[in-house]
Amino acid sequence: MEQVNVLKLRRFNMIMGGLHLIQGILMLILASSVIQNIAEFKPTITQIYLSFNTTTMSLETAVKALFDLPFGVLVAVFLLLSALAHAIISLPKKTNAIYNRDLEKGINKFRWFEYALSSSIMIVLIATLFGIYDIGSLILIFVLNAMMNIFGLYMEVLNSGREKNNLKWGPFIYGSIAGLTPWIVIILYMVGNGNYDMVPWFVWAIVGTYFVAFNTFPINMILQYKRVGKWKDYLYGERTYIVLSLVAKSILAWLVLFGAMQP
Repeated sequence: MEQVNVLKLRRFNMIMGGLHLIQGILMLILASSVIQNIAEFKPTITQIYLSFNTTTMSLETAVKALFDLPFGVLVAVFLLLSALAHAIISLPKKTNAIYNRDLEKGINKFRWFEYALSSSIMIVLIATLFGIYDIGSLILIFVLNAMMNIFGLYMEVLNSGREKNNLKWGPFIYGSIAGLTPWIVIILYMVGNGNYDMVPWFVWAIVGTYFVAFNTFPINMILQYKRVGKWKDYLYGERTYIVLSLVAKSILAWLVLFGAMQP
């Protein structure tokens, strides 16, 4: 990579990290004390298990409360993790050198590890807005979403140095399946009521935003590997990932945060 491109990309990461940081701090303040509804919105996470009823002599489903989820704080953490990732790859010279070296190979492991954490936290928060409070279901949703991003990393590692007519698309396909599965569960909860006219506007906004974001990231990856137009340069795709990350995460985070103000 040319030195000028490396320096521009480093500055770009610092700017984007700063924008994530400002929003994350602002959300933390709002969720801590300023907006009471958000501060008080803490869904109770439960555990579902089978209990033996000695009266009826049968197994029955039982539920017990485990803990209250600090919803507003976790929305802020969602953005702060992105800010931290940008800081790690742009500020210390050692990690910046690793980042640049990997980009030359068409790999950015920092991106995928950060996505695996931040986007998994976000989809768990969205799941709770739709009424999924069972700890087992939330763990599965978190892990499946994280695996989607790890498959993204594997896609880059597996295809590093390959020509576009010799690409291995297996990780992309498996990652898409892993990423879609939590949304099948969420949609089942969403349509369970049947009274769609009673669904708050922010619910549809969250679903729409996440659907668009969910598709733009893989589209960017496809354009990178197909080497379409400006995407022949891996750095162009990398900058696109960074912009998509800021825009999608910002819109989604604010929607979800104010979704906590639901009745």
